[in-house]
Amino acid sequence: MPGLFVAFEGGEGSGKSTAATAVAETLRAAGHEVVLCREPGGTPAGEEVRRLLHLDLTPRAELFAFLVARAEMVDRIIRPALDRGTIVLCDRFEGSTFAYQGFGRGLPIASLRSLNAFATAGLSPNLVLLLEIDPEIGLRRKLGEEEAIRTGLESLEFHRRVFEGYRSLAGKDRRWRTIDASLPAGEVAHLASRAVEDALYRTPRPV
Repeated sequence: MPGLFVAFEGGEGSGKSTAATAVAETLRAAGHEVVLCREPGGTPAGEEVRRLLHLDLTPRAELFAFLVARAEMVDRIIRPALDRGTIVLCDRFEGSTFAYQGFGRGLPIASLRSLNAFATAGLSPNLVLLLEIDPEIGLRRKLGEEEAIRTGLESLEFHRRVFEGYRSLAGKDRRWRTIDASLPAGEVAHLASRAVEDALYRTPRPV
């Protein structure tokens, strides 16, 4: 059976990590092999980049830091897992670049798409689950979190631009599914699991 690549996207405090972990547990209980990863991170280089992203980088420098981590994860973790027929669940992927560095920072989307395609060797998720939550609510959920990287500490106005960016992306791509992240965590996880299961048997192999 071909592998399946699912990305979990959303703003701060949307519960992506919680939902991805719950979906992974459901799939494993059903007998599937699952790789769960996060951005930035997942590899030694990716974790170094995560530490770097606590600094106040310029928008272009920030972009390239994220792409370094992504290129490492694709080559060392995601692509090999997909080639084995594994389900890969990733907490953030290219959608975050377009929403945060594009709509949030104002970098040109066309350039971001080109650079991202090179960093990933053209790999994109089969399914993108957008966990949507009002930025004010999401930021309150994250208040005081010490691990947050720099993008998570920006102004409410920045996060509103990211929110609208995600909506725009989801509205133009049939691979995206939007889930109301203000629902109880168990219900969000159920909806996400159902979306992944629906995609599992009808999605062609990633290219």
